[in-house]
Amino acid sequence: MPLATRPHFNNNHKQNHKSSPSIKRYDKSHDGISTKFKATTPPSAPISTDEIGFKSGPSTNYLERKNKPIIKDKGPCARVELMISARTLADRDFFSKSDPVCIVEEMTTRYTHEDSRNEFVEIGRTECIKNSLNPVWNKRITLDYYFESKQLLRFKIYDIDSESAKLSEHDFLGKCECELADIVAAPNGICEMKVFSCKDVPRQGGLLLVCAEELDEGQRDIAHFSVRGVSLNSGGSFLRKCVLNPNTFLEFYRLLCDGSRQMIYRTELARNTKNPEWKPFELRVNQLCKGDKGSEFLIECYDQRESTGNHHLIGSTQTSLNALTSHQQNQLELIKTKKNKGVPLKVPKGILHFMDVQIRKEFTFLDFIASGLQLEFAVAVDLTASNGEISKSSSLHFVNSQYLNQYECAICAVLEICEHYNHSKMFETIGFGAKIPPAFTVSHMFPLRLNNFERSVEGIQGVLDAYRYAIVNTQLYGPTNFAPTIREFVHKCQQFPRDGTKYQVLLILTDGIITDMQNTIEALIEASHEPLSIIIIGIGKEDFRKMEFLDSDNRLLTYNGKVASRDIVQFVPFREFIGSAWGITPEEQAILKTLLGREVLAELPTQVCSFMKANSIIPLRSRAPSECAMKKPQIFPHKQLQINSRIGSLNSTVNFDHQQSGTSLQNLPPDIEKFSESVIAKPPYPEF
Repeated sequence: MPLATRPHFNNNHKQNHKSSPSIKRYDKSHDGISTKFKATTPPSAPISTDEIGFKSGPSTNYLERKNKPIIKDKGPCARVELMISARTLADRDFFSKSDPVCIVEEMTTRYTHEDSRNEFVEIGRTECIKNSLNPVWNKRITLDYYFESKQLLRFKIYDIDSESAKLSEHDFLGKCECELADIVAAPNGICEMKVFSCKDVPRQGGLLLVCAEELDEGQRDIAHFSVRGVSLNSGGSFLRKCVLNPNTFLEFYRLLCDGSRQMIYRTELARNTKNPEWKPFELRVNQLCKGDKGSEFLIECYDQRESTGNHHLIGSTQTSLNALTSHQQNQLELIKTKKNKGVPLKVPKGILHFMDVQIRKEFTFLDFIASGLQLEFAVAVDLTASNGEISKSSSLHFVNSQYLNQYECAICAVLEICEHYNHSKMFETIGFGAKIPPAFTVSHMFPLRLNNFERSVEGIQGVLDAYRYAIVNTQLYGPTNFAPTIREFVHKCQQFPRDGTKYQVLLILTDGIITDMQNTIEALIEASHEPLSIIIIGIGKEDFRKMEFLDSDNRLLTYNGKVASRDIVQFVPFREFIGSAWGITPEEQAILKTLLGREVLAELPTQVCSFMKANSIIPLRSRAPSECAMKKPQIFPHKQLQINSRIGSLNSTVNFDHQQSGTSLQNLPPDIEKFSESVIAKPPYPEF
């Protein structure tokens, strides 16, 4: 969750809720906790979404930019739901089993003008399940997911034994922590964690199992249109009717409840033809008709008069997506209403022929992650002489045991987030621009460990160790060439299967202007067709304006008539976050890594999806996350109730545990629901 939108709770909220007479005790109902057991602070009260800034500090501090914001809300990547269950929890009751509830908290960073402070804030809690050591909680916890941010979650489990709403008065069963990325990228879709006691010592605390599922919320349906016009009649003079052909375009409008309309899309101009065919286009269903495929929308066809520049309405029509996709209406008559002696007269002005209308789901980054996509990462480090002599403290490669240099901080900022999306935790490490042993000739691409046969290392610490080994055992030289490294990974990506299971990310750290700009642009255009994204971080004080040309956010790279198929480069100068500081103290590292990681990784999910879409790759869908926590008999042993004598051919098996509240009749087929109510006896519930 972005730092600018994390929830916070002020004292007024707390006072209001503490004084509320409705917060007294747990609900008597077995289904869960009512308003009598709500969080004493509302988790939905957001802080201001304005930009967060810091006041100026000493010249060596990265907070030196007075009155300038250093972080913005980039908006959520996705909304996800957490489904939580547990196995073999500790039993704290003497005469019955525990009545567990799970509290979910998220680490939030609170910023002031002087410092920052981390604390866990509750974002939701499950219902209480009576007498169960293997609870499957029905209530789902909803939160925002941000690929570019670290989101640390803590799960606390309590045994509810009294009427008090204070957690301190209930038995603490245990807790566990993980990052949200560990859940969404978990192998097989289930993140399994050991539950620890309050002393962080395993004490037969059981296991917590968490699944994540992305919320659709009707935002992912895309309608694809292919439309042409037939015998469009612009009207007007005899010359315009019979000789001149119209220049036509279409406008699509959403019809609002108050009778007004809102334009959603305008096609390109089709010149000088009465039978135009516009380029295929796509619209979000939610924008076109608020997600209701049966709701009608308006289409208007215009003729652009070149002599005057005015737009002349040819005609209009109304239809719905249901009508178009069911082929009930694939040819619509354009009608223009005229008045003849005060009487409205509808005049046909041509036909709109919808050659193809399809509604498809727009797959998201989490769809591919859930289907097994693995992100592979490589780090390429600039080892040219412009970094400075490594023995001097002014060198960008100066290593000090007290703090990280800028190269090391950038490596940690990116890889600490990215490592969750690669189960092997292996990273490739590359150096360029140095003289390497044994002959000490200049190399534009070599393994940082100086081992020609192995450039992969394990974990972030392995990358840092390889980097420190290289700066000591090579001679910094030059020039700064990117093209050899980029082409190497283009060749690697060409070997990847085109099934959405692998995607490469290349992180390049450099202190200066590249000397092979044309070759680099050509290599990037070639790389845009491969499953590859490139992150470039500028280290030091150099002028990086030419480097920003490679980050083609507003236009695609071109060279010798070749055009990149998509934007794959994200460039960020490190000095925007650190100012003129050379070293980064431990106190500054955490916030710097958060800010830098947010900036350089924000575009990566979009780049992954753009490649998948361009190559018509859909997720493998090898698992169904919504069933992970709820239908695992090997994890949650249930008593079996065979229903066959009175159901006949259904021959169904219903999982039933009278000790759990989550086993209502929601999952039963509707035709046996009524019968099952008479078969499955409800256990007696204790009264408070």
